[in-house]
Amino acid sequence: MNLARVSSLLALGLHAAHAVHAALPTVPTPVREAAPPAAVGGAGLLQAGFGMAAVVGLIFLCAWLARRFGLQRLGGGQVVKVVSTAMVGPRERVVVVDVAGQWLVLGVTGSQVRTLHTLPAQATPAAVTPMSPQNPVGLFAQKLRDSLAGKARTAP
Repeated sequence: MNLARVSSLLALGLHAAHAVHAALPTVPTPVREAAPPAAVGGAGLLQAGFGMAAVVGLIFLCAWLARRFGLQRLGGGQVVKVVSTAMVGPRERVVVVDVAGQWLVLGVTGSQVRTLHTLPAQATPAAVTPMSPQNPVGLFAQKLRDSLAGKARTAP
């Protein structure tokens, strides 16, 4: 047999086999079910425990900082009002409180409170008004409102 004839017969056979394979019906592959989730191990529980401890610790740290630096609760109509506070040491501070029109200058330590001086109530510095130069955010907000109002008036 001729080599050319053998190669052409082989090519024809491969082509026929491919055509027969393409004509066969295909069977869908079975869908594999998802594996059940792995059980939570000791490492996962330890990580979750450390995360929860960190969050609780952060809450206590924020509460301690708020008390330490004198973050006051919001409330109006109190009989005793703190006018000013100044830290004079790691655990000592001087506090001026207003009690019924009388100012008390108090020395506050970790274990005691002493009255240092009393004086008649004085006018407190005026609060920063929204339009004052000391409040640039309020000034910017007012200028923005004015410019938007000006555009609204010029629009048809």
